[in-house]
Amino acid sequence: MFRWLIGTPCTLPAALLTRYPELRQARWRRGGLALRIGGWCLGRASVAGITLWGTIYLADFASLEPELLLHELRHVHQFQGDRAFPLRYLWRSLRHGYANNPYESDARAFAAQRVAGASSTV
Repeated sequence: MFRWLIGTPCTLPAALLTRYPELRQARWRRGGLALRIGGWCLGRASVAGITLWGTIYLADFASLEPELLLHELRHVHQFQGDRAFPLRYLWRSLRHGYANNPYESDARAFAAQRVAGASSTV
């Protein structure tokens, strides 16, 4: 009934969770209004993923790529580390733009480093 608002629970594949066990730290959902709002802010119909506190919302069209999942997980960590994170994130997006937002840069670096580390050890 409220799928359009909050999406539906999503379970990540076991192989992905084995390779990246830290992905268990978040709650995962498919769909929801937050994806549309994020997209509208960027001039798009939707975004592939968006994080709100400990929940990561994935668009129905988004594939379960480690880079995307780990990037969004980093935003969970950012939410956990700073109560003012939502306001700081918005301010930095306004000030630097989405692509140059330091929180986005940090999330991209985190995901890239983790994927590179997993590739060399598996």
